[in-house]
Formats: sequence, C-alpha cells, structure tokens
Amino acid sequence: MTIAIRYVLFAIVSTLVNFATQEAVIRVAPLGLSILAGTAAGFAVKYVLDKKWVFYDGYTSHGDEARKVTLYAAFSVLTTMVFWGFEIAFWIIWQTDLAKYAGGAIGLAIGYAAKFALDRRFVFQAAAA
Repeated sequence: MTIAIRYVLFAIVSTLVNFATQEAVIRVAPLGLSILAGTAAGFAVKYVLDKKWVFYDGYTSHGDEARKVTLYAAFSVLTTMVFWGFEIAFWIIWQTDLAKYAGGAIGLAIGYAAKFALDRRFVFQAAAA
C-alpha cells in the first residue's frame, strides 16, 4: 500500500473520530465546543497514525519529538482554519447537520492534502526521504 493511500485512509479514520466526537459532545455542549473537541480528538489520532504508519517515524528523543509535535500542530492550525471555515460556513448557510458535516468533510479533504505535503517535507522529513 502506498504512502498516499495510507495517508488518505488514516485521514478518513481521523475524520470519523472527529465527527463521532463532535456528535457525542454536541449532546452536552454548544456547537463551538463540539467542533473543538472533535478537532482535538482527530488531531491526536492522526498524529499517531501518520508518525507510525505513514512516515514510519521512530522515536529519537524528547526534544526531537517535541519539535515534531510542535511543527505538526503549527501546520494543523492552518489546515484546521480551512476545515472550520467550510464547516461553519455550510452550517450558517443551510443550518442542518448534513450541511455542517459535508462542509467539514470538504474542508478536511482540502486541509489534509496540504498537510500531507507540509508533514512530508518538514515534520517527518528524515523518515520520508
């Protein structure tokens, strides 16, 4: 299985974790908190899967791992803004759960495509080279 296929499969897994978390949290908290919780859950799952199964990146030191997580998180902020923008815009326009999740899926797809290039180039460069 190629690196791109694994990345896409794990992006789907992360998206499902994100949406499932949102759906669970929305029952007890406002929309904003559910989106934040879903994003955090998706981030954690995606980092572990990318590190271990996409880029085959091993652990070297606390400092190196902190650098990788920091870079991964920084790139995630930009791509998360795309995701949130689509999800919230679709919610505002159509005000349905289906629209919110469709917008989120579109935003995540765009964000993950950009993030793959950034992660491969800057975060997990030694493992991907």
